Amino acid sequence: MTEAQRVGQLFVVGLAQNRLGPAEIAGIRAHHFGSVSFIVTTSAGRDAVRAVTNAAQAQATTQATAGVRFYVAANQEGGLIQALRGSGFSRIPTAVTQGTFPASVLQQDALRWGQELRAAGVNFNFAPVMDVVPPGTDSMNQPIGVLHREFGHDPGTVSAHGVAFLRGMQQAHVATSAKHFPGLGRVKGNTDFAAQVVDRVTTSDDPYLESFERAIQAGVPFVMVALATYTRIDPNHLAVFSPVVMRLLRTGLGFKGVIVSDDIGEAKAIASIPPGVRAIDFLQAGGDMIVSKFVGPADAMAPAVLSRMGTDPAFRRRVHDAVLRILEAKGTSGLLPCAGG
Repeated sequence: MTEAQRVGQLFVVGLAQNRLGPAEIAGIRAHHFGSVSFIVTTSAGRDAVRAVTNAAQAQATTQATAGVRFYVAANQEGGLIQALRGSGFSRIPTAVTQGTFPASVLQQDALRWGQELRAAGVNFNFAPVMDVVPPGTDSMNQPIGVLHREFGHDPGTVSAHGVAFLRGMQQAHVATSAKHFPGLGRVKGNTDFAAQVVDRVTTSDDPYLESFERAIQAGVPFVMVALATYTRIDPNHLAVFSPVVMRLLRTGLGFKGVIVSDDIGEAKAIASIPPGVRAIDFLQAGGDMIVSKFVGPADAMAPAVLSRMGTDPAFRRRVHDAVLRILEAKGTSGLLPCAGG
């Protein structure tokens, strides 16, 4: 792979209107972006989604991605957060409802939901949500509780059901991402729509981290890091830009997979930071894979990363480490040229 192709593997770019349009194709060809995601809810059904995923995989050429195929991702949690609907997709209940199922039943349900994704060509689910919302606070918690995205209100319930969900997806050969580390269950604002979202409670040895630890022990390949600030862990950085948070995930919880950002392309929480700086700061902190809801910000991020690599050997090594983790995950998912899948 060329250096530019390596950098391209760092990115998951959103598909505007859930289509592979001229801007996305141009970005893939110019910057070698290696993964894409659906970003709006559609009821078009499996066949329509499959047409988009096939078109995306057709872009995985020698020139664009060195033949490495794409992760094609979606937010398929359940309830309001189910991006792909219509013929071929079950109507998935909210995570709150899923949390009332026996874990064995939820695992079988998640296997079926994952098989539906695979049939549509989707191989990466931005789920499960492992955030714990304290009892009685749903209405005050905009990103999770208000939307019924939590499996329960204690670490044990969230752990058991989150692990059941990701194991079902694993059985269907769909990659998963535990989110939003170190947890959005105790904040008020939603980082998609608000800046300066702060958690003043969670600590580096907090019991509410148990759900993430359990997901890691169960082999979750990706962990998504939040855009909030955790004053009792690192008051000086958003988690997504925090070396302290990354070390907690790597050293404290023993995570060896891919650290993926929450959206740093369009989210309000990072709007005041230039796109290139966002990408460099995330990677410098220890992150691996960058999610950008739209291709435009990523078009600015990739050249900034490549330029920094040319002048900073330590940063270049950091990027190569991130790319290796992503390619190892893609190898497990059968997306490398030598994988034959």
